[in-house]
Amino acid sequence: MNIRGDLAATMYMVATLAVMPVLPSSELYAALQDAKQAEIDVFEATIPELQDAMDAGRVTAAQLVDAYLARIDAYDQAGPRLNSIIRLNPNARLEAEALDRERAARGPRGLLHGIPIILKDNYDTADLPTTAGSIALAGLVPPDDAFQVRKLRDAGAIILAKSNLHELAMGITSISSLGGQTLNPYDLSRNAGGSSGGTGAAIAASFAAVGWGSDTCGSIRIPASQNNLFGLRPTKGLSSIDGIIPLCHTQDVGGPLARTVIDLAIGLDATIGPDPADPATRALDSVPLPRFMDALDSTVLHGARLGVLTMLFGDAPEDRESDRVVRAALEQMQQLGAEIVEIDMPGLDTLLRGSSVIGFEFKFDFIDYLSATPGAPVASLQDIMDQRLYHEALESRYQSRNRVEQRDSEEYRAALAKRGAVRKAVIAVLSDGRLDALVYPTIRRKAARIGDPQRGSNCQLSAASGLPALSMPAGFTADGLPVGLELLGLPFDDARLLALGYSFERSYHPRRPPANTPPLVAGRAPDPVVYEVVAVGPGGNATGRFVYDVTTGALTYDVTVSEVPAEQVHSVNLLRAVDGDTGPVVHRLAGPGVGAASGVLTLRLAERNALVQGRLYLSVYTTAHPGGAVRGALVTP
Repeated sequence: MNIRGDLAATMYMVATLAVMPVLPSSELYAALQDAKQAEIDVFEATIPELQDAMDAGRVTAAQLVDAYLARIDAYDQAGPRLNSIIRLNPNARLEAEALDRERAARGPRGLLHGIPIILKDNYDTADLPTTAGSIALAGLVPPDDAFQVRKLRDAGAIILAKSNLHELAMGITSISSLGGQTLNPYDLSRNAGGSSGGTGAAIAASFAAVGWGSDTCGSIRIPASQNNLFGLRPTKGLSSIDGIIPLCHTQDVGGPLARTVIDLAIGLDATIGPDPADPATRALDSVPLPRFMDALDSTVLHGARLGVLTMLFGDAPEDRESDRVVRAALEQMQQLGAEIVEIDMPGLDTLLRGSSVIGFEFKFDFIDYLSATPGAPVASLQDIMDQRLYHEALESRYQSRNRVEQRDSEEYRAALAKRGAVRKAVIAVLSDGRLDALVYPTIRRKAARIGDPQRGSNCQLSAASGLPALSMPAGFTADGLPVGLELLGLPFDDARLLALGYSFERSYHPRRPPANTPPLVAGRAPDPVVYEVVAVGPGGNATGRFVYDVTTGALTYDVTVSEVPAEQVHSVNLLRAVDGDTGPVVHRLAGPGVGAASGVLTLRLAERNALVQGRLYLSVYTTAHPGGAVRGALVTP
């Protein structure tokens, strides 16, 4: 059974060319085998497509669970080892079977009926531990579900797994003491963004249909940007944060990340609404609840006015790649009829500076959460520090956040006042300019390499103002890393932002799946591809055996040069053909005086593309032919 048929494979080829989790139980292992036998392909499948398949009887919710578990099994702790999942739900298949019976008896509850989803592991779940990535909370099972989790269960969604995050949501590179380091599926040497990076990587890799994160200052939008996803930081108060482990209650919001705007809209429609347990949702008393699916309109960019907030593009050399990609996306929006207006906001940088209150609120918000949770193994951040139950990457930040001595202070009140001033200034610019949204890069710099700090975030404008902001895919850097564009709108204009994103998506299809997590073959990761190469020329011969692992980009090689003495060999290289001609050198396999070489190297995006297209060559440079007359192409078998 195949949900998407040949389309998934075609999409994957187009894309290529352009913790430690709880181990599955025996029942889940059996489910993985069932998925492998059924050959269900959920790669890049949308929620409407999954619903159509279930309505038509081509697939069941239980089989969807199996198929997603097979992808997690193949790619999270094997193959590219994304390390995005902290814990699988051992009851997921049983819940799916019950929902299948309900569908057969009474029909589906709605668009999320039987749909497997992933939750960031700071959402309370009464049947699974909620840890926020902290080893100190590894066994903590809350007494009830978070507000949004209850709504998801009521809608018929299946919680498949809980994802890794930056420990206690206190950073943007997704590393934690319980979950370890999550990798970016587009480049395994880089981080997946944070703090909802586990959700971002998992949804980019098609580990579930849609996933939930939280955003205090960029933690939905940055992972969306760095994983080629759509993610909305909603207007503060549009949905409840009750049951989400707090980082900063006046800035925290929660919501979905998705591969398409439609999936994002479905997730939002299911989880927004007032909640007596969250005072911020009282703002909904005076406004109608948005209807995200109803608001989607592929023509809405025509006539829209978008204000380009130039001060957030940055002027450092490291900012230029994202700048170019976002500017190119804006040109595409202009072609769709949008009016692009350059906007300057003098003094905004001064207002934004010092407007974050995370450092003032976290220590006490966390104490409140722990005191209200029966059986909490620690009572405070101080307890975690005293017992050394944290990842070393968090140490200095923990120390800083723990130094705050009181809930209220002049500095705290000054920061809150700045937030009010930011909100007033931004609303004035949007209203006076008759703008549908402000536009800028979600994050000015591409995903940092593992272990390096991540710079360039523009998260604070939405976080300080409480205004909605949508991160949407804008394109890719030259080395294949996703870049996000952020749209920020007026209070409760959330649905309008999604409509703008939908209009762009329908015309330009900016989503490309990561090459490291391709469609499964018979329920398993594709086998490595073997290339046998014979390079012949007047300067000698060379034979090579290459084994390429598409899930990691690793190319294993074993090359031998013949008919020329080793001392006359200058080098053995891989070349990448450009415009029908060979060159330049992309990897040296052996140096002077070496006639045989073996090893493993990791191909970059351009080299992976060249390999798939037959544009990667084995070449030998010798004393008689220093220009490299011996050449042979690596051609896909």
